[in-house]
Amino acid sequence: MSRTRTALLAAMALVAGATGTAIAAVPGAAGAAAAVPCTVDYKVQNDWGSGFTASVTITNNSAAKSSWSLKWSYAGNQRIASGWNAKVSQSGANVTAANESYNGTLATGGSTSFGFQGTYSGSNAVPATFTLDGVTCNVDSGGGPTDPPDPTDPPGDRVDNPYDGAQVYVNPEWSANAAAEPGGSRIADEPTGVWLDRTAAINGANGKMGLRDHLDEALEQKGSGELVIQLVIYNLPGRDCAALASNGELGPTEIDRYKTEYIDPIAEILADPKYADLRIVTTVEIDSLPNLVTNVSPRATATPNCDVMKANGNYVKGVGYALNKLGDVDNVYNYVDAGHHGWLGWDDNFGASADMFKQAATAEGATVADVHGFIANTANYSALKEDHFSIGDSVAGKSVRESKWVSWNRYVDELSYAQALRDQLVSIGFDSGIGMLIDTSRNGWGGANRPTGPGATTSVDTYVDGGRYDRRFNTGNWCNQSGAGLGERPQASPEAGIDAYVWMKPPGESDGASEAIDNDEGKGFDRMCDPTYTGNPRNDNNMSGALGNAPISGHWFSAQFQELMKNAYPPLS
Repeated sequence: MSRTRTALLAAMALVAGATGTAIAAVPGAAGAAAAVPCTVDYKVQNDWGSGFTASVTITNNSAAKSSWSLKWSYAGNQRIASGWNAKVSQSGANVTAANESYNGTLATGGSTSFGFQGTYSGSNAVPATFTLDGVTCNVDSGGGPTDPPDPTDPPGDRVDNPYDGAQVYVNPEWSANAAAEPGGSRIADEPTGVWLDRTAAINGANGKMGLRDHLDEALEQKGSGELVIQLVIYNLPGRDCAALASNGELGPTEIDRYKTEYIDPIAEILADPKYADLRIVTTVEIDSLPNLVTNVSPRATATPNCDVMKANGNYVKGVGYALNKLGDVDNVYNYVDAGHHGWLGWDDNFGASADMFKQAATAEGATVADVHGFIANTANYSALKEDHFSIGDSVAGKSVRESKWVSWNRYVDELSYAQALRDQLVSIGFDSGIGMLIDTSRNGWGGANRPTGPGATTSVDTYVDGGRYDRRFNTGNWCNQSGAGLGERPQASPEAGIDAYVWMKPPGESDGASEAIDNDEGKGFDRMCDPTYTGNPRNDNNMSGALGNAPISGHWFSAQFQELMKNAYPPLS
């Protein structure tokens, strides 16, 4: 089976009335490919009953083109509202999508993608026929189908959004910790990520479940339905070069050990046919690639460790290798960590970070096809949606961007950042079907201090500070934040372009120790976890805002768990 195949020709008659349904025609052999002038992969990504978004990928198997025009007709009453990466127009039932100035070239064997948003009532049937510059696609020169059904590769193996129509794995170890807390039973059945944060975690260490244990348990939870299991791939050499609390076991140069002792064994386990019916979502190496943009020389936020990792290239090589090896497993969906708005939302970080993600996604044999999407706010606290102020507001003659809190950022919350980053990533070559995840495990900011309206208009600072949900001293604060609460519960397809809200960071597991603690996990002491710390350039020299008496990262922190429940938004019942 090929990880790039989304459906077989046998599925082309199906109606795409549900999110993630797709039609695709992919040549199955070199001879077939030569006879097929073009193929079209039309995917309905999100469908909310009265509207939908779709992505279309064209592959040209004929002579190279300097411009192109794709046409199809709808059998229903679908109407296209807007498009991207193509000029999409509609007359009656007939739709034309023509290239933009930057994507008109289509080499022989080359592909291009575009997307659009539409409305409909009744059914949302997939178009039956596509023509590229007047030539019918998805049929060979004799008018026959491109690829006979392959009984070893049944339709629907791979879906556009793995979370749609699926349960998500509840980690029994985290669930037991949550249930043991007073009031914890209210959320003990929520799904959380399984963190593979050192080599020993693959087989299980200190009495903890290993990867196969979790996968076997996932099969039990799955039953006859669909189930997603979420794994955090987190063990790069020189890991977390700007944050000592989550340093790892591998030194900066140990890229070969990362490949052979960590990624290869994980890939081998995930490829076991026993687990082929699971939807395996990976969050690939949080807090790594953005560091190569923001925390390297000559920036004031640079650290020597991050300079080393940029110079030796092992973050890029490691992420590329992980994407390549894990992407070879048909039922693995790779989501690359994409920081958060309070890290990468500024003009000089945003585009450069997207370019860095592209560099890693095409390193060590990986391609953009190995990336199913990206995840924002992993293990962080940035508010999902700020309702009481927006980036376009002005108060007392000043833009919101001039406030101390926003500090010239382009984004004020994670939803707007994630949607904008998705557009940026598509514009530089990632598939138009990529989806975003947002970690909402600790960004609720509820409780008595949650604002109910905007702040006073005395100044732009009183306006923003009085209305913002995020109560941190600075968006650069990341360790065990005081006052934080559980955020939106995990859910699939909550917004356009967002595959799911997830709890990738298990609530109640510490970000780092508030004082130096000896341990055998390679985790150091970071002053950002010290409640007395007065800060550094990465948080504009603000207080850390961290809770005291915290254990080392990943260990259970009861006081934090209780605070997260108390300040949950939406509130717990």
